[in-house]
Amino acid sequence: MSDEERRDSLADQAAAWVPPWDRPRPPAAENTPDNTDVPRAESTPSPVSAIPPPSDQEDLGGEVPLQGPEPSKISAEPDANASGSDASGSESGTGSTVGEPGHVGEPDAAAGDVPRRQVAGRRRVTAAPEPAPELSDTELRGALEAILLVVDEPVSELVLAQVLEQPAERVGPMLDEIAAGYTAAGHGFELRRAAGGWRLYTRPEYATYVERFVLDGQSVRLTQAALETLAVVAYKQPVTRSRISAIRGVNCDGVIRTLVTRGLIEECGTETDSGAFLYRTTTLFLEKLGLNTVDELPPLAPFLPDDVEELADATR
Repeated sequence: MSDEERRDSLADQAAAWVPPWDRPRPPAAENTPDNTDVPRAESTPSPVSAIPPPSDQEDLGGEVPLQGPEPSKISAEPDANASGSDASGSESGTGSTVGEPGHVGEPDAAAGDVPRRQVAGRRRVTAAPEPAPELSDTELRGALEAILLVVDEPVSELVLAQVLEQPAERVGPMLDEIAAGYTAAGHGFELRRAAGGWRLYTRPEYATYVERFVLDGQSVRLTQAALETLAVVAYKQPVTRSRISAIRGVNCDGVIRTLVTRGLIEECGTETDSGAFLYRTTTLFLEKLGLNTVDELPPLAPFLPDDVEELADATR
């Protein structure tokens, strides 16, 4: 074949060439291996279809056009819900079956009972704490009385409700009921509201008996050991416990604790060298003796024996 004939043949082929999207599609029965198992779903033709292989009778001059991807046997449902269902089914592992046209990718009846697992947007839900059990009126009354016996300042209804884990609407009326019950029974104490809270108080008609009890408890006479220890602290203050014991010649730890409890002496720092606590007298000590300062204490010289120097030498 000459060059002119070859050019004419190529021109004829180019004029007779039909684009792949304008060519008729091949019958489905020729490409489907099993026509009974997978029914074909009707769909719109894909913009890019398969290019049939060139026939033996067609002469392309050695040039064979490239083949595109083979058209899918099952076209996807144009509905977005079908695609989402297929993706969800594949994610959960339940699978899908091919049904009638227009219902491609829907799960079968047996798989429909299994809930689908959500992949995105999952949150861990923490269990809510169990509500506190509601106390009966008897239990609530007893719990309130027990708390009010140990408080050292008025406590509000809100604090009581939080401690008992009960609504404040129940605590308030119960406190009023308790206060009315004490008054009606004629107890020596009463429940009163004071400073924004509730507290137990002694009744004013019994104040004389309470005063007598308190004053008698404070007017208990000190022992001889306590008086001696108090005198050492008064004249040697500030002084350590070991120094007091050395002057008296006996251990005086218990006596010092008693004087601290009575409020007659108190701690006033530590010694630089040893780190021991220092003690001094309090203002209550001055009030009991009727003194303004410790400088008004009587001198010790008149009360010392005449041979004090000989006694000091003997103890060395």
